Amino acid sequence: MRAVIQRVKSANVKISQKSIANINQGLLVFLGISQNDSQKDAELLWRKISQMRIFADEEGKTNLNIKAIQGNFLIVSQFTLYANCKKGNRPSFTNAASAELGEKMYEYFLDLAKQEFPQVQHGEFGADMSVEIVNDGPFTIILDTQDL
Repeated sequence: MRAVIQRVKSANVKISQKSIANINQGLLVFLGISQNDSQKDAELLWRKISQMRIFADEEGKTNLNIKAIQGNFLIVSQFTLYANCKKGNRPSFTNAASAELGEKMYEYFLDLAKQEFPQVQHGEFGADMSVEIVNDGPFTIILDTQDL
């Protein structure tokens, strides 16, 4: 499982010009799921993301987690995080989870997040979405459960 985490001042998701989710200060998580991911991967990744200390304290040091700043989460599925660009110029997505497994794991990840942060916002699995971001920093981190 892979995640691109962006610290944001605000972010929102639209489908067909209609806003379906938005947050103020917090974390935007683009979540990619592979064909080999399990609930254990989702739990490991969620635990890591939810506890990351990437918000500034009163001295400007990144010592605070999202709970400390009372921030929000916006989680968006993104199968393209499993693009393989080794051959040619057209990415291959054979390592990405099937739609059935991807949606099941995405929903499981959202359930984990909502247990801790009931107000978590999210995109719609499989939809063509527009994501608007006001990045804070910019501050972007990439995590892969194979490396944790």
